[in-house]
Amino acid sequence: MASGGFSRLPGGTVVVALVLPRRDPDDPAGTAIRVLVHARNRQRALTRVRNLGFRAVRLTGNAEPPTPDEISVVLHHPDGLVWRRCPADPPDAPWQPLTALRRAGLPG
Repeated sequence: MASGGFSRLPGGTVVVALVLPRRDPDDPAGTAIRVLVHARNRQRALTRVRNLGFRAVRLTGNAEPPTPDEISVVLHHPDGLVWRRCPADPPDAPWQPLTALRRAGLPG
């Protein structure tokens, strides 16, 4: 299960923001990542994340919807699927494509 939320855009699509826990062998306390997904609807957004190896992703509620800046980031990315560590350190850390997460070797 993931915390997060969504925003419906004027064109009918949605941007879903998820905070997912990650197990990093170098960080015993664990880390979390914030994932942004642009899709036709919430279910398609969650399916896109599940297809990339995050099998247990569910969105319950709308406690942490994407900010306007986050919406801009994901809309301008060609894949419409980005992430960064949560909380971001430094606060202006760049967003990265989700494929970069897999290349970084962080276990899913």
